[in-house]
Order: sequence, then C-alpha cells, then structure tokens
Amino acid sequence: MAAQRAYTTHPLVLRRVTVRRVEEVTPRMRRVVLGGEELAAFTRDGIDHPGFTAPGFDDHIKLILAADGDVRAALPAQLPHGIEWTPAEHRLTRDYTPRRVDHRAGELHLDFVVHGEGPAEAWSASAREGDELWFVGPKSSLRLPERLDWILLVGDETALPAIGRFLDERPLDAPAHVLVTVPDEAARQEPVLRDGDTITWVVAEPGDAAALDAAVRALPVPAGEGYVWAAAESRALLPVRRYLQRERKLPKDRLNITGYWHREEAAAAEAPDTADAAAQGPAEIPSPLPWLVARAALRLGVVDAVADAPGLSADALAARLGVSGAGIGVLLPLLAAYDVVVGADGGAGLRLGPAGEELLDDHEREEYTGHEAELLLALTHLAPAVRDGTSPWRLAAGATLHDTVTHDADRYAELVEECEQLVFLLTGLTADPLWADVGTCLLTGPGSASVVAALDDAGRRPRLRIAEESVPAEILRGHLTAPDRIDWTAGPADVAVAAKALAHRTDEEAVALLTRLAEWTGTAVLVEASRPDGLSPHAAEAALHAYTATGSPLRDSAALAALAGRSGWSVDRTIALGWGTEATVLRRA
Repeated sequence: MAAQRAYTTHPLVLRRVTVRRVEEVTPRMRRVVLGGEELAAFTRDGIDHPGFTAPGFDDHIKLILAADGDVRAALPAQLPHGIEWTPAEHRLTRDYTPRRVDHRAGELHLDFVVHGEGPAEAWSASAREGDELWFVGPKSSLRLPERLDWILLVGDETALPAIGRFLDERPLDAPAHVLVTVPDEAARQEPVLRDGDTITWVVAEPGDAAALDAAVRALPVPAGEGYVWAAAESRALLPVRRYLQRERKLPKDRLNITGYWHREEAAAAEAPDTADAAAQGPAEIPSPLPWLVARAALRLGVVDAVADAPGLSADALAARLGVSGAGIGVLLPLLAAYDVVVGADGGAGLRLGPAGEELLDDHEREEYTGHEAELLLALTHLAPAVRDGTSPWRLAAGATLHDTVTHDADRYAELVEECEQLVFLLTGLTADPLWADVGTCLLTGPGSASVVAALDDAGRRPRLRIAEESVPAEILRGHLTAPDRIDWTAGPADVAVAAKALAHRTDEEAVALLTRLAEWTGTAVLVEASRPDGLSPHAAEAALHAYTATGSPLRDSAALAALAGRSGWSVDRTIALGWGTEATVLRRA
C-alpha cells in the first residue's frame, strides 16, 4: 500500500517585508501586518522566485533576527532552489504561524503573544511602519485526511493564530471542537464558529501540563473518525500525547502534536557573573554518567512505568518491571539527582520529574535509545579506531555500519526516518535539466522515499527501480508513494540517484556501490551532506559523527569526487541544495 503523504512542500525563499501597521488584538496578543514586493514573485541577484504561499492553517515561517542588531549579517544565503544557513554568531530565529495571508492586498498578518520576553516579542513591541523583517518559509503545509467526522484543535495562547485561521478558512468540512488554555480572561478571542462547533476556554498558567491534560480528558469523545491537532508548550503536551496514543488509541496519522515553545526552568536561568565564573576555576568536561543512567531507565522501562502508575514504591517498581530490587535501588538516587524521578527518598511514591517528562517525547527518547545513541556508544572505541585507521562503529559492532543496517530492519528504518527531512531540500535537484529525457530512475539509499516524494511534487513521473537488498527494500516499501510505477529489482536506468547511500558506508563500500551503479547507468546523482548545517547547534560534531559511522570525516565535494574517480566516474557538476547538502551529478568516464 502506498504511504500517505502528510504534507505538501514549498520552495524555500528568503523574503524581505516591511511593517504596514500594528494592531492590538487583545491585551495578550499583538498583530503586525506586513507587506512588500517580495510577497509576490520577484527577482533578486538574477534568481527568479515564486510568490509567497502559505495555504496551511498551521504553516510556519522562520523570522530572522540578530542579537547584535545586525540582521543583514545573520541572513542565510539564497540558492536558486533553497537556503544555505551559513554560520552567523548572532543569528536568532523564531517560528511563527501566519494568521492571515491576503494576496489581494499583498499583506501577511503575524500575531505575537505579549509576554514581555523573547527577541520576537521584543521586535513586535518596537515595530513601527516601515521597519523591515526578513523571513524564510514555509517549507511545507499539513495535509489533513480527506474524510473526517470531527477535528479537535487543542492549544495555549500561542496556538490561537493557527486555530483562528483554521476556523476562518475551514480547510476541512467537519465540526471543529476547540480547547484553549489562556493565562487570564483578557486573552480570550472571538473565533468564527459554525453549527456543531464547540469551544472550551480554560484559565491556566502558561505551560501548565496538569491543567491542559485534565481539560483534554474532560472533553467528550465524538463519534466517528477524528483528528487531533495540538500546539502548546512542549513539555505540557507530553501527557496529552500519551493520553491520546495510549488511552484513546488514536493512530499516528490522526495526530499532529507540536511543541510551539519550551519553558526554561527558573533554576537554570541565572548564569554566574565573570567573577563567580573565575572563582569556580576552569570548566570541567561533563560526565557521561547522567546520559548512561537515563538510557538505562528508558531501556528498563522505568520512565514508562512511573508515568503509567505514579506513586509506585521502589519495590513495586522493581516487581512491575521484573528486575532486581537492588539494581533499582542503585538507579533511583541517581535518577532523582538528575530530575528524572522525584520521591525516591521514600516519600509519597515515585513520579516523573521534569527530565523524566521530557523523556516521554519520542524525539528525546531516541537520543538515548535510537541509532544516534548507538553511534555515541561506539565512541568508546574512538582512540583505537584512530590508531588503526578504521571506524569506531566497526570496532564496537564487529561489522561496518552498512553491514549492520542491511541486516537489521529496525536500524534501517531509523535511517529512512532521519532522511524524511530531505524532501524539503530536493527542489534544486528535481528542477535540474537532467530530468528532461529521463524515463527510468534507479534509486538506492535510505533517502529514496524522499526522492520519490520530491519527484511527485515536481510533476516528474519516471519509472522507478529500487536497488536495495531485501531488508532495506521492505522498509522502503512502506514509505514509498507511486507503487504502480516501481520495479523492485535493480536494472538499467537513464539515471541513478543515491540518496544518503554513502553516509553509512566506508570508502571501500562507497566505491563498490558506485562501481555497481556504473553497470546500470551512465549518469548518477549523489545526494549527501558535504558540510555541517549552519543552523544546527551541533554543527561542530558533524565530522565526528561521520567518522564514527564510516571511518571518514564528513565527505566534502573533493572527497566525493575522489570516490567517484576510483569507481570510473567523473563529476559533471554540483547542485547546492541547502542545509549543507549537495547533489553531485556524475557521468561515467
């Protein structure tokens, strides 16, 4: 069965707009109305860009600000088809939902919560007519299921722009049930409701997880097929997600839950001044102990057990998990020290602390138990790997990463999911003239599903072949669209696209793959990250991650060209896709 696309992609364009007027919607919400020629189709530096489009009610654009006020220095580089986030020390970005897009008037409305803090709110407070604002996006729009009997829209005041736009534009002809938490009655708005709609207002402090969870649980369950969209403080949404998935049994394709903001704990807000920092002495290298303890708690089921049954004693927890009481006794004091659990001192029973609540989130959990966590553990072999000229993964696992994932469906599935974001970067590839005469395309690599989706979005319809081994092919089958034109056997093709196929291969394995592709086609395209993403806070670690996986640093254009040359290819050209990713077009020598 074909995978259901959950979103539609859009070209990524850097745009400049100016303030036309500022309106006070409520004492808690300020609206800035923006306009400018770059909301329509325009040309900059010889590159033509399409007009701004944001058809989805929860689309996000990324505002670009600067801590030092020099916004121009913080801007990303505009590519013909995409954005490259070059390093910028003072860049600040914030995501916002367009409240309204008025193409006739050439206006974009953005609503800002008035809370007295944050760079975006500060900008909106000082915004005056004529002030400029730069932004990128949206990169995609949510696709709602075609047939629904109801939709539930849940959020705090930061979700009001998206909820208001949904109710104004009605992308779905079904009753809408709305639940919004606000800090006081003054934050309430008057949305446009229809017969059959309901709206519930709950007064609660921003980020109050208990209040949001209780309010969602108190809602009646409508009959028929439904969909839940929720947006609020990220930690406050964790119990809501757990309730909807575990108790209401809603499938993942009927849920869209997004953390719009993250509350910083007050205890960590104060930084030491210069004198205090000097008195503390030199900075210490952080211990891996908290990470290892959190990983053990997740793998043993401690976090889930305490979430499902708060108030357990240590002995009851050990019995529930079927593990030794002595082992749990060793873990609990450390888990309490790291705020994973509280109540480990024999009080009213165990419950999750702030860190434990965050570990309920699937993305947070993957950092401790998923593929990236296994790569991190392989770094215990870093010194001998550097000495022997091999990859830490090979020393840790006794096999290369490629051999491992080829025979492990779960690991390969993780690689495929990691590549889902690739679809937002492939416009530059699908717009390239090389597709003009392509009738058949051979695909390989965990990014293959994203290539198919990007070809569909671009209106490209070549016949497709899959050049994967049996286990990866089965994993890709569940992610690929257009099954009617897919041949699940390798063979001759007009072009081959290797999408992130080299990122888990050693140099020798990469040469072997490229040599194999040369047997089937005269043109190949390598889609790989060739430099760190300048927007990522972990950019400095990219080379080490690559070395851990393959025994080679992050392969730049020269390194890819060298691998191509060893396997009988020459580089025809390189297409910059953005976010540090390139498409290298090869021709058979």
